[in-house]
Amino acid sequence: MFELFFLRPDALKALEDPMVKKILPRYVKVVEDKAIARFQIAKRIPCKRSIENLGEEKLWRIHDELMKKFYEMMRTLDEGKKKLKEFKIPSRSLLDLKIKLTEEIMKSCELCERKCHVNRLEGELGFCRVGKGCLISSEFIHMGEEPFVTPSHTIFFMGCTFHCQYCQNWNISQWYEAGYEISPKELAARIERRRGEGARNVNFVGGEPTPSLLCILKTLNVCNANIPVIWNSNFYMSEKTMKILEGIVDMYLSDFKYGNDECASRLSKVSNFFSICTRNHLFAAKTAELTIRHLILPNHVDCCSKPVLKWIAKDIKERAIVNIMDQYRPEYKAHEYPEINRRITEKEFVEVVKYAKRLGLNFIT
Repeated sequence: MFELFFLRPDALKALEDPMVKKILPRYVKVVEDKAIARFQIAKRIPCKRSIENLGEEKLWRIHDELMKKFYEMMRTLDEGKKKLKEFKIPSRSLLDLKIKLTEEIMKSCELCERKCHVNRLEGELGFCRVGKGCLISSEFIHMGEEPFVTPSHTIFFMGCTFHCQYCQNWNISQWYEAGYEISPKELAARIERRRGEGARNVNFVGGEPTPSLLCILKTLNVCNANIPVIWNSNFYMSEKTMKILEGIVDMYLSDFKYGNDECASRLSKVSNFFSICTRNHLFAAKTAELTIRHLILPNHVDCCSKPVLKWIAKDIKERAIVNIMDQYRPEYKAHEYPEINRRITEKEFVEVVKYAKRLGLNFIT
C-alpha cells in the first residue's frame, strides 16, 4: 500500500480534502471500509418471486419494489443499526434480478442509446462489436487517475459505443487489438486481490463499460471484496441501463465531452449527445456520487467547454467534482480534423479554468 502511494504522494491524503469529503462522503467511507459498497447490499436484498418466465415489464415492477428495500437496508447499515453479516446472501437477490433484466435487454440490445436491437445473447453484434462474455484488454492498479481515485484497480473492457476520431484508447475501443476472455469468477478474484494490494476502488472503463454490463454484474455477484464501484463512462447509456446501475455504482466518473450535438456528431459519430448525457448526469447525481471529467479540445472552448461547465453549474453544481483536463493530444484520426490536430494552448486552458472559477464550480485540474 505504501509503495503505491510513494508513486503518487498527492493521493495519500486526498480523501481528507474538504471538497472530496463534502461531495463524495460515502465513497470515502467505502474506500476506508467504514461503509458497505452498494453492490454488496444489492446481493443481500431477497427476490422471493421466480423471475425465469416473466416478461421485461413484470421484471421492472419487481425491480422497482426491491430498490425501495435496497435504500432501506443501505440506510440501516449507514446508520450503524445493523452489520452486513446480519444479512445473509439469499438464493435469489436484487443483483440476480438486475442480471436477468440485462439479459432480457440484450436480446434486442439497447444498453446504450444507439439501440442496435441485435440479439447479443445469440451472437449478433451491434455497433460496439462486443459479445455476451467478458473480454478485456488489461487490468492493473492505475496510478494516473484523480488523487482521490488513485490507486485504482482499472479494468479496460474492449469495444465502445462511440467512435471518437481522436481516441487515446483507439486500440481498445476500435478493436485494433483482440483482448482476452476472462470468466466472471476469475475477474472477481482479481478484484479481491487488487483490493488487498491497496486499490481504493474497482474502476470499470474501456473503451466503454456499458456493452459489458452483463459481465460486470456477474463478476460483482461472485466478488467478496468490500470495494467501491466506479463507472468510468462516456454517459451514453440508455435509461434502462441507468436503472440497472442504480444500487451498484458508488461513484460515477463521467467523460462529458461536448457542449452541443454538432461537435459530438462530427467527432464521436453519435446523435442527440447533449440531451442524453445531461439526462444521465442528473440521474447519476441523484442516485450516487459523481466526478465529471472534461477534456478541453483545441478550438472547442466556446462551443464545448463553456457550455458543459455552464450546465454543470446550473443543474448539479454542489453534487459533482469537475476535473478540467489539459492532456489532450492528437491521436487516432485527429490529423483528419485540422482544428483538433494540435495540443491545447495555455491560453485555452487558462480561459476554461477562469470560467470554472467564475461559475463557482468544485473543480480540480
